[in-house]
Amino acid sequence: MTEKLLHAKSGILVLFLTIGLYIADIALLIGGIYMLGNHISGGGFVLAFSIFYTAIGWIPFVGIKEIKPQEALVLTLFGKYYGTLRSEGFFFVNPFVSEVNPAAQTSLRQSGDVTTKKRSSHSITSGDETVSTPVKAEKKISLKSMTLSNNKQKINDCLGNPVEIGIAVIWRVTDTAKAVFQVDNFKEFLSLQCDASLRDIVRLYPYDIAHDVDTTGDGVPDEGSLRGSSSIVAERIKNEIQARVNFAGLEIIEARITHLAYAPEIASAMLQRQQASAIIDARKMIVEGSVGMVEMALEQLNKGGQVHLDEERKAAMVSNLLVVLCGNKDVQPIVNSGNLY
Repeated sequence: MTEKLLHAKSGILVLFLTIGLYIADIALLIGGIYMLGNHISGGGFVLAFSIFYTAIGWIPFVGIKEIKPQEALVLTLFGKYYGTLRSEGFFFVNPFVSEVNPAAQTSLRQSGDVTTKKRSSHSITSGDETVSTPVKAEKKISLKSMTLSNNKQKINDCLGNPVEIGIAVIWRVTDTAKAVFQVDNFKEFLSLQCDASLRDIVRLYPYDIAHDVDTTGDGVPDEGSLRGSSSIVAERIKNEIQARVNFAGLEIIEARITHLAYAPEIASAMLQRQQASAIIDARKMIVEGSVGMVEMALEQLNKGGQVHLDEERKAAMVSNLLVVLCGNKDVQPIVNSGNLY
């Protein structure tokens, strides 16, 4: 099913015409009562007609619809899809049509799900969050770009480490007919597809760079990771969600990772691992620099030709220099005023 744009008549003309007919009906009602009271022929018919019109004359008011910018109204007539109003303005449509929006009362922590003061609402507590759900909501469908921020999920990465991750998805409705009739509730459908897509993509990546891990599927190990390749991961999540919601008439504009951390049960262990890795890298750099400085010192002594060291004294000098350069504490110098032996 595809969207059918409805070109409705101006509601202003119908509004004034209906009000004018009601004023004429009131005059007709008064005239009928006067004719009936003075026994003028036809007074009963005039009075009956005016009462009948008073009972049904309000029906055209039901067909008057107001559409604001970036809003749409999906209409059905006796169970069949009638059309969609997308243009802003004041319109008149068939008074017997029904407005359809199955997601009108759904609140999923989205930018468009704001309860105004005119609407009564009740709160539903879920975990640490309170979601305010409108009891009576507008049947109009917003065509604006909205942000969906799902709850954080605990997912195992490709190495089996539990990771907490959350995403924010910017989306909008592009085909109102598909959004309303192809799925039961397009907001809940989008939320579930975001969760499923997030799990599918996160399972392909390690949290940090790992060896012999292929994240692209080309059979070649790469350096992709959730922490280091967040933009690439977000793009893959966006494409995955878009592929799942295409038939529902939704467009995914952007997806971004808003939270990324190890799960609490392994966070302290992973922190110690990162600290150990950092210490090893630092020590490796210190040793490499110390060896270079010792080589340079020996080379400078040999060039001058003033100091002649045998192999045993060179070994002792190298040992002392390495102890001084690689130590993490200040050195206490000892002056030898005699021989080395």
